[in-house]
Amino acid sequence: MKNRRLLDSFGFAVNGLLYCLKTQRNMRIHTIAAFFIIIISLFAKLNKTDIIMLIFAISLVLICEMINTAIEKSIDLFTDKYHPLAKIAKDVAAGAVFVASFNAVAIGYLVFFNKAIATETVITKILKSELHITTITILSILILVVLIKMRLSSRNILQGGMPSGHAAVAFSLVTAVALLSENLLVSLFTLLLGILVVQSRVENKIHSIIEVVLGATLGILITLLVYNVFII
Repeated sequence: MKNRRLLDSFGFAVNGLLYCLKTQRNMRIHTIAAFFIIIISLFAKLNKTDIIMLIFAISLVLICEMINTAIEKSIDLFTDKYHPLAKIAKDVAAGAVFVASFNAVAIGYLVFFNKAIATETVITKILKSELHITTITILSILILVVLIKMRLSSRNILQGGMPSGHAAVAFSLVTAVALLSENLLVSLFTLLLGILVVQSRVENKIHSIIEVVLGATLGILITLLVYNVFII
């Protein structure tokens, strides 16, 4: 029971985060900006202190945005009419997000100052780094799957829904191995593992066949697109 309650608590937390992403435009903007900053940081040769500062800045902005949303919804629960105290509460919460955002900009400037990367250098490093490309591809697929599920499914996106995230990631890796490996046996073995992943999702009745097929197709197409642009 304790493990079950802990898992439920984790699910509630994820639902809260997804609610903010689904309903709050600023939260989506902050998340997209954070995603691109993280990608840039992979090629900037940052030290441990720089990375800690970036993680702190990104987390603080997202946390403040979520607290701002919680305060707004709590006030709306009690009154739908204008009240000066309600306005003050919402303005102060919004002000906290502004301060956190300004802090993030300042930290970003301090971290990347004198570490500006020329466009050609970034592209060159990407072309020479299959691991980074694979990581970026998988993160992109996961974000795309979450966005699609938020649009198409009203239930918990961690449990089923269109498309299958497991199938998308599994066949993204299958495609990446097929493109990068010169060993046919390795590619076939990876394909078998991918098939076993989607089979388990169907057998456990978490996803339908259509959901895993569309997920696998999404993973294959995105991976082919990214690899054709940056590597092949």
